[in-house]
Amino acid sequence: MRKIYMDHTAGAPVDRRVVSAMHPFLEATYGNPSSAHSFAQEAKEGLKDARSSVASLIRAEESEEIFFTSCATESNNWAIRGFAARNHDKGRHIITTTIEHMSVINVCKHLTKQGFKISYLPVDKHGIVDLKALETELTDETILVSIMYANGEIGTIEPIKEASEIVHARNACLHVDATAAIGQFPIDVRKAGADLMTLSSNEIGGPKGVGALYSKKGTRLQPLIFGGGQERGMRSGTENVPGIVGMGKAASLTNLEIGDRITKLKRMRDRLIKGLLSNIPYSFLNGHPSQRLPNNVAVRFSFIEGESMLLNLDMAGVAASSGSACTAKTLEPSHVLRAIGLKHEEAHGSLLFTLGTQNAEEDVDYVVDLLPDIVKRLRALSPLTPKELTGSV
Repeated sequence: MRKIYMDHTAGAPVDRRVVSAMHPFLEATYGNPSSAHSFAQEAKEGLKDARSSVASLIRAEESEEIFFTSCATESNNWAIRGFAARNHDKGRHIITTTIEHMSVINVCKHLTKQGFKISYLPVDKHGIVDLKALETELTDETILVSIMYANGEIGTIEPIKEASEIVHARNACLHVDATAAIGQFPIDVRKAGADLMTLSSNEIGGPKGVGALYSKKGTRLQPLIFGGGQERGMRSGTENVPGIVGMGKAASLTNLEIGDRITKLKRMRDRLIKGLLSNIPYSFLNGHPSQRLPNNVAVRFSFIEGESMLLNLDMAGVAASSGSACTAKTLEPSHVLRAIGLKHEEAHGSLLFTLGTQNAEEDVDYVVDLLPDIVKRLRALSPLTPKELTGSV
């Protein structure tokens, strides 16, 4: 059976060139970078090169502004909890949005138990954050604003530069979760105006279980993990050297190839969106029509559920999702889809295809040919389907 993978936001394959770069650090260069001998020096150089590559990818001013973590969730936790713990004397108000990843939302919920006030900014029907609401919510007590660069579930890219100007005008700091954005379009962290930025390895073709946090020089953070003082005393614990080297290699390759990747992904994305929406009635695009990630196809179909479509697609060899993998275990509709104004039944009818560079236009055409019949069969079984549709898609 033909196998097509279109769930790259949940997990992406590791580039073979990345695997090759990691291999020596799994077998030959296995020293602990905190030791004093030559084996350690080789490992230390691997970390140094990786830090420089990640810094270069986001145009950070200094490589020392990059701190490696275990994943984007840890980076988000550290950015928000670490900043709150270090700066609570300046204020106890934090602002975020209604469409953030759960690793941001749940951290904010946790901070309310510690006396912090959290404000949640609304978004419009396309998922664009309300900047006027941001201006209104900012007070002298606001110390941090956390806004994602792009939403991986609906593909919408946020106006981060404009948001940073508003935030800094009130002397607050801006944290940007760039997990879904990294590798999807060029990022210049200085021009964007982020003080803190969360990054993930797997989204750029690196290994899972590795992330990074950009912390602008002068930004005050309290460590979450205490121990031997690794990562310049900010994130203790023996570094995952092979994983970090892999992230560095992935960052270097992304820096070189991002233009070609974007062109290919956009072409397939637009082909898939057009093919599905033009061949299936009562189908709609979630997220912004143009200000969206080049690999993101978030669609919804009336009268049926996404889970049924996913099962039928999987039986036909196509892997997709119905939203964020981090919320897949709940039966509740996505908080992101609810935040953009969708009703429960509309949210439940959503599918998410996220493309990768190993996908081809033939894969897109296969899905375009396959899905209309699946939708037709499921609608024929659904009591919600209008009679005029039971005989057609």
